[in-house]
Amino acid sequence: MRTLIIGLGNPILSDDGVGWKVIETLLSTSHFPPTIALETASLGGLSLMERLEGYQCAILVDSMQTGQVPVGTVRVFPLDELPNPSDSHSASVHDTSLMTALETGRRMGLELPEQITVIAIEATTVHEFSEELSPEVAAAVPVAVQAVMELLQKK
Repeated sequence: MRTLIIGLGNPILSDDGVGWKVIETLLSTSHFPPTIALETASLGGLSLMERLEGYQCAILVDSMQTGQVPVGTVRVFPLDELPNPSDSHSASVHDTSLMTALETGRRMGLELPEQITVIAIEATTVHEFSEELSPEVAAAVPVAVQAVMELLQKK
């Protein structure tokens, strides 16, 4: 099963770069078979959907700001548990959610992952220019790495 693990965010916006740090850690500490690809990206919506094409499974690692759990909390859930912000309005192709992009891609017959899992790290500092994570989010990186490895063992 071809699997893509992709760290999302912006590596120069402090905690928003946590997805990149998780991928960097995975690449430096583990060896993966050719059926598993690891990447980083600062994209979403249609661009992310296009990047997922050809994979049967995807793991998205990203920061999330909900204010509902302590900063640094790592949560793992299927993508379809996230609300689709495009459901309540008509979004243009320049402003669409990943869920809407995936639905569009599937209607076009693209081979897209049926199984997409999100590993979200609760963050707070995502708008300040820094390549450093806050201490709480930095402490969550090994937890997120372990979550990725556990998901891969289940495949």
